[in-house]
Amino acid sequence: MSTIAIGYEPGALSEGHLASIHRLAPDMEILVTEDRAEIQAALDEIEIAARRFPHDLVLKASGLRWFQQWGAGADWLLRYPQVADLDLVVTNASGVHAIPISEHILAFLLAFARGLHSAVRAQEHRTWTRGVGEDVFELAGKTMVLVGVGAIGGRTAEIATALGVEVFGVRRHPAADAPSVAAMYGPDRLLDLLPRADFVVLTVPLTPETRNMIGERELREMKRTAYLVNIGRGGTIEQRALIQALQQGWIAGAGLDVFETEPLPESSPLWQMPNVIITSHYAGRTPHYEERAMAIFVENLERYRAGKPLRNVVDPVLAY
Repeated sequence: MSTIAIGYEPGALSEGHLASIHRLAPDMEILVTEDRAEIQAALDEIEIAARRFPHDLVLKASGLRWFQQWGAGADWLLRYPQVADLDLVVTNASGVHAIPISEHILAFLLAFARGLHSAVRAQEHRTWTRGVGEDVFELAGKTMVLVGVGAIGGRTAEIATALGVEVFGVRRHPAADAPSVAAMYGPDRLLDLLPRADFVVLTVPLTPETRNMIGERELREMKRTAYLVNIGRGGTIEQRALIQALQQGWIAGAGLDVFETEPLPESSPLWQMPNVIITSHYAGRTPHYEERAMAIFVENLERYRAGKPLRNVVDPVLAY
């Protein structure tokens, strides 16, 4: 009997979700575990894997035909290029993060606009200073260059536009439309757009094409008053160049949720920079995450059993 392996601790999967899966696949065994030994013991029978599943075992699971990962980023595929040769479909949870991450991006921008990054530091030292508010500005009338216009980028553009920000998008396929983006461009136009931006926001995954896409050349093209926000993957920014840019005033500041090395080492100069806001890779967290991800899995399970195309299929070569 074929097995569906779902990466939860025993008892963590709700009865309602378990019933939905049983209804769609009554002829399949359901294995609910995060235990590697249990997964290995059933490896030859596993046809479908969801949520947590050891990436190295994907290559050894001879019967695995579909892996529904619980996150959006699929850069793990870059470490396992052999997956592209398998009879396997990988799908992600794209769309789950659109609300929390777009709000996180706007939180960074509003914090810089209203000087909250400085106010919090002054509060820690019980310092009452009017100087904290001298450099505040308004988002209305500003320009954003949004690099990566998928579900997250699309909602970010929608909210930013509602606040009076003009948004220009950069994506691999610029012909795709996004209602709140003033104009869309390919990656080859990024250097042309950077000098116009008050905010540069990265929502792109880490791929061979996007690795270090923001380096010294790009940072020097930005305004000295511009802010850089990254909630995608740390490897999309050349971190040494970013540190230099922040120290030497090439740009005004940065809101960073992701880093080349995580956790960010205590020795990193970024921790002490007054023009940097750091969050520890939690932009996508939300109390609604599991429910939204499970809804994608259940819909895809219904499609899989009916022989229909799945949602959010990942290109194993491009890793997104």
